[in-house]
Amino acid sequence: MPFLRKPYALATAVALTLALGGGLATLAVQAGPQPATAVAPAAAVDVATVASQHITDWHNYSGRLEAVDRVEIRPQVSGTIVAVHFEDGALVRKGDPLFTIDPRPYAAVLEQARAGLAAAEARAAYTANDLARAERLIADNAIARRVLDEKENAAREAAANRLAARAAVESARLNLEYTRITAPVSGRVSRAEVTVGNVVAAGAGSPPLTTLVSVARIYAAFDVDEQSYLALINGRQSGAGVPVHLGLANEDDYPRRGVVSSVDNRMDTSSGTIRVRAVFDNPDGTLLPGLYARIRLGSSNTREALLIDERAIGTDQNKRFVLVVDDANRTAYREVSLGGAQSSLRVVEDGLQAGERIVVNGLQRTRPGQTVSPNPVLMSGSPHPTAPSARATTADNS
Repeated sequence: MPFLRKPYALATAVALTLALGGGLATLAVQAGPQPATAVAPAAAVDVATVASQHITDWHNYSGRLEAVDRVEIRPQVSGTIVAVHFEDGALVRKGDPLFTIDPRPYAAVLEQARAGLAAAEARAAYTANDLARAERLIADNAIARRVLDEKENAAREAAANRLAARAAVESARLNLEYTRITAPVSGRVSRAEVTVGNVVAAGAGSPPLTTLVSVARIYAAFDVDEQSYLALINGRQSGAGVPVHLGLANEDDYPRRGVVSSVDNRMDTSSGTIRVRAVFDNPDGTLLPGLYARIRLGSSNTREALLIDERAIGTDQNKRFVLVVDDANRTAYREVSLGGAQSSLRVVEDGLQAGERIVVNGLQRTRPGQTVSPNPVLMSGSPHPTAPSARATTADNS
């Protein structure tokens, strides 16, 4: 129908006009000015240059301290303890009195032995004179030869008895001296196991009265693996010339220096180690036998190696890596092979070259391929002497 087609055509024209108008409006909006995308600032990190240094390779071990001299004090004569001359745990010098056993019985025995010696000497003098007279008489045939032989035999017996009497006196004198028990070496004494009034027996099987350990010097015993032995000690008599340092369990470093005093004569095949003992001076007596000791054994020759800060090392599963910074200040992933520790630094055996720059602080703020704002520092982490202000800026940014 003609009158119906006109309204339909008019509605279609209106719809097309609105659709085109909306599209033009959309195009106009899109063609308008767009806001600028924000660029993230470069991360501020501390960067240090890798340098080569002369180092000594160190190997760390665990051990125990041992006394150079350890003596169990036992009585050499029996008797009653009448005095204890030391306090438990005191420092004593060689020759200082420790215990006294009642000396009176042994003093009496000594006097008796001296009396016996006097009698023996008198008998020896008499028989010697008698023999001299007999020798003069035999020259004149005034006595029989048998009488002279008897005189000679009596003189020899008297001389032998005199020697026995002298030995008895010496034995009695020694026993009297043994009643005064003194320190055989200088050191620290333990507690008194036997007190005054107790009767003690002599002999190696008797209980010790106390123990005494030297403190001026002390041993540190530790086991060295086969590879370290071949590299550091083998071919050197008793480990001479091998540097060794010691640290206690509560110390961070190895403040005490010593020398290797002995190396065992065989390798333990069950553990693959050999026993080594080093000696250290102990003037203040702080090192006690039995304490746990951390031992650091070094090579006798130095070598050149690359050292980096421990903070520069990242962990990627079982790998170790660093971030190298190129001339355009972009970071790159670099896997490294590490050696031993040198104070706060770590030896790099492979993966880096001298002169390269690496991130030493701020590793967590950057990633490989990112542009960074480098702040030059020394490898130890201290500010670079030529850029003090840069260090302050980095500290503020972090």
